[in-house]
Order: sequence, then C-alpha cells, then structure tokens
Amino acid sequence: MGSGLRRFQDKLAYGLGALCVGVAIVPLASILFEVVRNGVSALSPQFLTSPPGVFGQAGGGIANAIQGTAILLALASAMAVPFGLLSGVYLAEFGDNKYGRTVRFLNDVLTEFPSIVIGILVYSIIVLAMRGFSTIAGAVALAIIMLPIITRTTEESIKIVPSSIRDAAMALGIRRWRATISVVLSTARSGVITGILLAIARVSGETAPLLLTVLGSQFFFNGLSQPIAALPLTIYRDANLPYAFARQQGWGAALVLILMVLGLNIGVRLATRGRYNSLRSRV
Repeated sequence: MGSGLRRFQDKLAYGLGALCVGVAIVPLASILFEVVRNGVSALSPQFLTSPPGVFGQAGGGIANAIQGTAILLALASAMAVPFGLLSGVYLAEFGDNKYGRTVRFLNDVLTEFPSIVIGILVYSIIVLAMRGFSTIAGAVALAIIMLPIITRTTEESIKIVPSSIRDAAMALGIRRWRATISVVLSTARSGVITGILLAIARVSGETAPLLLTVLGSQFFFNGLSQPIAALPLTIYRDANLPYAFARQQGWGAALVLILMVLGLNIGVRLATRGRYNSLRSRV
C-alpha cells in the first residue's frame, strides 16, 4: 500500500513538473516564433551592413545599432563583471558579518530597482554633468543593472562548492585567497559564467535607461562622449513609426538582437568548456 502511494506521488510530482515546464515554454516559444516569422524577411546583407536610410523612406539598415549595442555591452561588462565577481566572492567567503549582511541587503534592493529609475539616476549624475547624452552614460546605467545579478549568482555558485574542496586546498598549504580564486572560484565556474550571461541578456534589451542616457544616433560610433545607436532604441523607434516597412525592420532588429545574445551564450560556453580541467591541473 505504502509503495503504491509513493509511486503515485512520484508520478504526480513528475507530471506537475512537466506541466509547469510546458506552461513556461509556451509563451517563450510563441515569442520566438513571432519574432522569427516577422523578422526573417527583413534580414539581408544590406540590412545588416548599412546605416539607417532617409526618414520615412524604405531602405537602410541597422549596422550602426549592432555596433552600438556591442560597444555598450562590452563597456558595461568591463565595469560590472570585476566588481560583481569580487562582491560575490566576498559575500560567499567572508560575508558572514554585519557588513556582509548590509551589502547583501543593498544588493537585493538594487536588483528590484526599475531600470528607468537607474536611467534617471545616471541622467542626473552623468548626463547633466557632461551636458549631453553619451556612450559612457549608457554603459554605466547598464553596468548598474548587471552588478547585482552577477554578485548574487556568484555568491550562490560559490556557496554550493563543497567545503571538502576548500579543506583540501588549505591542507596543501595554499593560502586562503589563492584557494578561493584558483580552486573555489574555478569549481563554481559554470554558475558564475551563467550569471554573467544572464546579466548580459538582461540588459541587452533595455530601452528606458538608454533613452535617458545615450538617446540614440543615426551614425556609427563617434566617441565615448557622444550619443550612440543601439538595437533596443532602433526597435522602439521602428515600432512607433506609421510605416509597414519600419515595423518590419523593427522585427528584423529584434531577431538580430536575439541572435546576438544566443551567439554570445554559445560562444562563451564553447570557449570555456575545456578550461576547468586545465585549471584544476595547474592547482
């Protein structure tokens, strides 16, 4: 009797889990289907390599927006990733005190901030100080959004590393900071990379902070102190234009943005796939 009940409960839990996965996949698949269906017809070499055309006329492309998005994501990652990793390591390894709890609380609060509020903050501090919209202001806004995500995922990834690995490293005479960086952090590599990619994917489609910091541009990158184009801004602009060709270009830009994030995820995974064993062998 008890064995049959346990089998029933196991099948029920499995069925509920599968149902939840299906419910989660349906909207995701529908979004991807709509983006691909409406955007694939806009893709062409000319669309991907040309700047925007004359306003109100068909033609032109999104090359400057692709370049701008890549620059913004690279600058934001260069700012957020080092600080996020260091913060996550501190909270996981040395943060069991009042300072760590304070940092953890503030990090959780920052995670819940609406992105437009962060855009207003950067606008008030950087845009007004520089007296103009700029690439650096947009990168700072995206970095602030990325920082708590990277910090949190790094902390949680390090916390699940077994204590026996730390003890083994210490028993070999490795100093604690070296053991944390070379052994613990490399063991948690997969989770840390996932957190970084999640943060990049999170900010890659942000529009509100960029409207308040970089504004957008019809030209290619012209300096850190100048406005810059970005795919989210292009999608937002095209979606609000009363032209069928503009909306089609907006769908195409959305598809390109998705492909960029997907390509980044695949590329980083392939590039770091074999590094774990080499790191362990060096330690």
